[in-house]
Amino acid sequence: MGGTPTDLKLIDENGLRIDGRRPDEMRPLRIEAGALKRADGSAYVEWGLNKVMAAVYGPRECHPRHLQNPERALVQCNYNMASFSVDDRKKPGPDRRSHEISKIISEALTHVVFTEYFPRTSIDVYIEVLQANAGTRCAGLTAASVALADAGVPMRDLVASCAAGKVAGTIVLDLTKEEDNFGQADMPMGYVPTSGEIVLLQMDGDMTQEEFEKAIKMDIEACKKVHEVQRDALKRRYSQKGESPEYAAAPEAKEVA
Repeated sequence: MGGTPTDLKLIDENGLRIDGRRPDEMRPLRIEAGALKRADGSAYVEWGLNKVMAAVYGPRECHPRHLQNPERALVQCNYNMASFSVDDRKKPGPDRRSHEISKIISEALTHVVFTEYFPRTSIDVYIEVLQANAGTRCAGLTAASVALADAGVPMRDLVASCAAGKVAGTIVLDLTKEEDNFGQADMPMGYVPTSGEIVLLQMDGDMTQEEFEKAIKMDIEACKKVHEVQRDALKRRYSQKGESPEYAAAPEAKEVA
């Protein structure tokens, strides 16, 4: 978040954003379940200019053994941005940001997985950002949730994720890189539609109480749409396999542009 360059107009006189979207409009979202053959479960997400791959391995014996929980599985997440995912080459390997995002995604997924079914095991989730344009933690959580379902891991429901924020004094949905860099606030959310629970919520920047409540509502409505696209991806995948997913049933889904 920071000052806007004088030649960059984030919201024009017609109320449209830098990429032509309305304030409450998401970027195009496409999800493919089962994108990798050698993982137990996987998903590929294209969300605007973001391209994210998620892979799941397990449940399998947890190593090192001192991390084993005799009562439940451990959901471990590894979020990484490829060196070539951003304009300025990123230094390879984990950094403070990737550790933070790995932790919050792990906690969000633990909330919906029936970990008590698999004591002493680990469910390992790997998220690789191949191309980044703001909102990668939301895309990563969305992809990871689909990958878990693709792996057949029993879940209460999928976790859908999206971010709202404040740009040029306007509450907007699904920020781009320019909006994230030069806007006034960014608020990613992870949401469980069937229970209405928020399992991830962060904010960078400042909003008034009224703006915060508007952003929350905007995030929730967007997460419901993301959830529909997640379910459609799994429907296509399971129709090919002739099976049914393990997560809780939800209303009939519709494709979202």
